[in-house]
Amino acid sequence: MPSPDGTLHAITANRLRDGVVVFLGAAGAWVESFADAALLTEAEATTALAAAKAQAERDQFGVDVYAFEVETENGAALPVKMRERIRTLGPSVRLDLGKQAAA
Repeated sequence: MPSPDGTLHAITANRLRDGVVVFLGAAGAWVESFADAALLTEAEATTALAAAKAQAERDQFGVDVYAFEVETENGAALPVKMRERIRTLGPSVRLDLGKQAAA
């Protein structure tokens, strides 16, 4: 559900085991696909982020856990900033690598 201003958020991290970019899913589990990421209001993201950071640290699962803004475009969720758009797909110079290669 969007915030009053329509802004949604998702939570991301880098998995320690292999460095892969992961996203917090709707069930609270980490997922590799942005399409499976939970889209949260700002208040929900603040609460979920605190819990996700604490759990990732306890489990030594991931680093650089943070929330980022998401917008909807033609019915699809997209990160607002280019940094996160690149993180959802993989390297921008080699389309045969990363998550974009799997699509």
